[in-house]
Amino acid sequence: MNGLGQPVTLTLTAGQASDIGQAEALLGDHAPDVVIADKGYDCDAFVAVIEERQGEAVIPSRANRLEPRVLDRHTYTERNVVERFWAQAKQFRRVATRYEKKAANFLGFVWVAALTVMLK
Repeated sequence: MNGLGQPVTLTLTAGQASDIGQAEALLGDHAPDVVIADKGYDCDAFVAVIEERQGEAVIPSRANRLEPRVLDRHTYTERNVVERFWAQAKQFRRVATRYEKKAANFLGFVWVAALTVMLK
């Protein structure tokens, strides 16, 4: 998501796939100033990738981390923009319940829902 809460990249994965497995692919060629994510993205390798691109990682540490990173709580509150976007996108019944069996069709409906939310 960009700073306005609009999706930059959408990737469809299997339900059992981890968040961190797609993290670098979601960054792609982007060089963001700040990457705000939840604990699912807490990985030293991913934070290193962000810092290589001159960005700041605002990701809370997992509970089992021996040396927790310092978290900018004020910046982390901006993550609600993403949560609000998905709350609006899930108002579309086809997205919320995944009626489509084929991944390409489902991703198409997710894009339609995203565009509709952005145009509001």
